[in-house]
Amino acid sequence: MKFDVAIVGAGPAGLKAAIEIARAGGNVVMIDDHPHVGGKLNGQLHEEPNNGDWWIGVSIAEQLKQEALSLGITILTGTQVWSVEEGWKLFISNVDGRPLDNNMIESKALLLATGAIEKPLPLPGWTLPGVLTIGGAQVLTNQYQVKPGNRVIVVGVDILSLSIARAMKMAGADVVGIYIAPKNEFTSGISNPKELLSSFSSMTKFAPNLFMRLGGNVLKSAIGCSLAALFYPKNGMKVWDIPIHFRQSILAINGEQEVESVTLTKIDPTGNAIGESFLEKVDAVCISGGLSPQNELAAVAGCEFVRLNGLSGVVPLHDQYMQTTVEGLFVAGNITGIEGAKVASAQGVLAGSSINKYLSIGNVNEGNLERNAKQVEIVRETADITFHSEIGSARNKLQKLWEHRI
Repeated sequence: MKFDVAIVGAGPAGLKAAIEIARAGGNVVMIDDHPHVGGKLNGQLHEEPNNGDWWIGVSIAEQLKQEALSLGITILTGTQVWSVEEGWKLFISNVDGRPLDNNMIESKALLLATGAIEKPLPLPGWTLPGVLTIGGAQVLTNQYQVKPGNRVIVVGVDILSLSIARAMKMAGADVVGIYIAPKNEFTSGISNPKELLSSFSSMTKFAPNLFMRLGGNVLKSAIGCSLAALFYPKNGMKVWDIPIHFRQSILAINGEQEVESVTLTKIDPTGNAIGESFLEKVDAVCISGGLSPQNELAAVAGCEFVRLNGLSGVVPLHDQYMQTTVEGLFVAGNITGIEGAKVASAQGVLAGSSINKYLSIGNVNEGNLERNAKQVEIVRETADITFHSEIGSARNKLQKLWEHRI
């Protein structure tokens, strides 16, 4: 199978890029190992803070899919790309083991929009049935309309766990609360109340009352975070009637054949356990350890990588137009750093136009690329959801690293 462009990943970045290329006359194939296109869009459901509208990801994904099909884009779902070779050659297989008529795709350019993976967060009892990642809870609740449990506890305080805890509560689950991750060698940065409160300042825009939204300004200073960690209510503070605990943490998940309870403890402002532990009966535990860029195929292709704190992991080094250090290889979405779906979509448009210019598809010039790159910045600055407070400075450092390489 031969195409102008192959795109790995059919999330918001991949879909937007495919549409941009196909509109200009390019022949595009899009490959995803999931049974449906849309990626994490399919599990997203939240109320936007500025206008009160609801972001319904599954509907957006379906609209993009129909637009892609109307443009003649080839979509291969349930298909994994297990290796790539420059040229480009993509080696594929069905995820369910069925044989393919053709196990290789050839293209002139390649876009990796592979998204992110959830970071594991091991703790005693985490292999019991009833324990799942927060992303798994998101898919069950918002995509398949299945409650993860009747009485649920969430481990890990971040924007993802907050929004999905609300979705579970709306679905009828009793969300006992959101608790800080246990302090161990795997939880650096997410088990310290002071550090977490600093990052929480970007989440207060979602708070349901003015007092809590104004509190976000206090958390923008180190002194404010220290005071907040010291005086934060030991029984938590409720958002959407869900207690958020910055002064309590989990020690273990308990049960014989499945989750029956959790062992909790109070903690000091630096995350150390204090006082006696206590039990809370639950039947499901949702763990949020954060997200990390999924970059295996970029490594196979020979990309140079950088690690920057604000990008939440190791990412392929790329320029402002989404081209990597490997000729003809582009990236977009969370493989470039963890951000929301709106930023990923804007990056997809930019990557699509950049590929069009690279392959001389349509009439793309430098001005088109600059406008699309500027649009990414605008979307980033006005994004409702920010996963890392240092994302802006990390993007600037990334660009300087690219310029220095040249």
